[in-house]
Amino acid sequence: MLLIPAIDLKDGHCVRLKQGDMNDSTTFGEDPAAMALRWVEAGARRLHLVDLNGAFAGKPVNEGAVKSILRAVGDDIPVQLGGGIRDLDTIERYLDDGISYVIIGTAAVKSPGFLKDACSAFGGHIIVGLDAKDGKVATDGWSKLTGHEVVDLARKFEDYGVEGIIYTDIGRDGMLTGINIEATVKLAQALSIPVIASGGLSNIADIEALCAVEPEGVEGVICGRSIYTGALDFKAAQARADELGA
Repeated sequence: MLLIPAIDLKDGHCVRLKQGDMNDSTTFGEDPAAMALRWVEAGARRLHLVDLNGAFAGKPVNEGAVKSILRAVGDDIPVQLGGGIRDLDTIERYLDDGISYVIIGTAAVKSPGFLKDACSAFGGHIIVGLDAKDGKVATDGWSKLTGHEVVDLARKFEDYGVEGIIYTDIGRDGMLTGINIEATVKLAQALSIPVIASGGLSNIADIEALCAVEPEGVEGVICGRSIYTGALDFKAAQARADELGA
């Protein structure tokens, strides 16, 4: 089980939001590169970056901070990035910068043709982020709920050739209320590509519950507020996950 620390970038700082609300953010660090190194030193094997301003602007905004993180971690571990990625040129630029996986969210739902082109041009580097509430997909920084079922869309994107799906239960994100294991497993069982869980991770019991369903296709989990507040000790949690997976 891959525990993936999230570094959410807003105005060049590391923050966490509650339920995707840009007006309800907590700043956890002024230096994104130092934060990235902190997690690498704690044993992280992948990092998850989100350009929050970019997600709302529809174009990259925190590219400087992203580059500083990539310079700091070098080729040590893969870095995945989402937020404001709406065209092939942006994907190409980020991959050239050293990003390993580009996460496409709103644009995947609104412009499936773009996602198809991205998978075709950059095979092996595209992950789709599906954010949902009660099984329905949300877009535009979670401000709009669509009528699309998560499983149906994910299957379509799998056919396009995406590398994996990050599934976020937006009702739980940043709330420390526990991962929605049932919905995550349901999605993973419907696909042959890996699913990464996200939203609500709160403690070591969540990690143990996720490890138990890893064989269903749940490859990893995004770690956000819990590792910043200290509710979850990242190093100990990854060690426990490794122990259970051995």
